[in-house]
Amino acid sequence: MRTVRRIRSHIQAFRRARRNRTDLVAWLGRRPQLLVSTAVYETMTIFANRLDPHLKDLAELKTASLVNCEFCLDIGSAIAQYSGITERQITELPHYRTSDAYTELEKLVIAYAEAVTTTPAVGLDELRAQLLTHLGKAELTELAAAISWENQRARLNQALGVRPTGMAEGMACAIPETRAG
Repeated sequence: MRTVRRIRSHIQAFRRARRNRTDLVAWLGRRPQLLVSTAVYETMTIFANRLDPHLKDLAELKTASLVNCEFCLDIGSAIAQYSGITERQITELPHYRTSDAYTELEKLVIAYAEAVTTTPAVGLDELRAQLLTHLGKAELTELAAAISWENQRARLNQALGVRPTGMAEGMACAIPETRAG
């Protein structure tokens, strides 16, 4: 059922795209093997649902805000809202540590996304240990892969100049952040 909900939230977000819809596909179409491998990995991240998708979406959105990828913030904010993340959680993401909009586990997940995204990655051992008191190793593996993939995705989009499509227009949208550290 999680997979169906994730697919539905992605479709809802993509339907809202109003401009620049072909930016990434146009670039990757020049190297079809990269287009196919990206599509396969994206699909597998949707089907990998041992970890609560809500946590994965929060982590990816935090990562996108730290990398400052406008396209990722646009699509990520729309997907997050369609998957049940509240407007308050989206707008308070820069201040998650002091916000009561998040559970203890959500704060740990966001902190982990921040630590993995910061260069050099710092504080991972302690965060990993804390997360393993709430998550299994398979869930933590999925979380780490989602954060790492969002880093790759955001940096590729920025490198190629992929622009936002307007998926989150009229909705709460996460904002770019300055990295800690």
